[in-house]
Amino acid sequence: MKNFRTLLLIAVFTLGLGEVANAQKFGHIDFEKLVAEMPSTTKLKSDIEKLGKTYQDEIEGMGKKLEAKVKKYQAEQNVQTKEINESRALEVQQENQRYEQLRQTAYQEMQKKQAEGLNPIIEKAQKAIEDVAAAKGIVYVFDSSVGKGLIVSKGEDLFNAVKAKLGF
Repeated sequence: MKNFRTLLLIAVFTLGLGEVANAQKFGHIDFEKLVAEMPSTTKLKSDIEKLGKTYQDEIEGMGKKLEAKVKKYQAEQNVQTKEINESRALEVQQENQRYEQLRQTAYQEMQKKQAEGLNPIIEKAQKAIEDVAAAKGIVYVFDSSVGKGLIVSKGEDLFNAVKAKLGF
């Protein structure tokens, strides 16, 4: 047991000295702030706002037409036949479905455009962070915006070794 303690102390001491010799530099960055302040993000935001305004105008116009039609049909329903009123109700229902479809399509299109535009911006930011970290000899860069974790990892990943050590 005494030999085991001695070996353990030697191992801890040796590993401790090894870690001091391999001291690693860390860095941090507010990644969200960086991306938000990039010129390409500002342009993307402007483009998305313009697209949103276009869709909003189209949706509002369609909504006003639908509302006017509903009011007209409601005002005339007592002087129309049952068949015409049923036909008009079906027409209003179909137009309402087209209106809702347009709203959904507009939302999805804007989400798609934003994702497509944001992905290259994020990749560019990550590449810049990697380049700066490499130039400064920084091994780990942490995202300080929300504590999301590592952005750049140049050190050895110990996950598999620890997993094997624990036997799973």
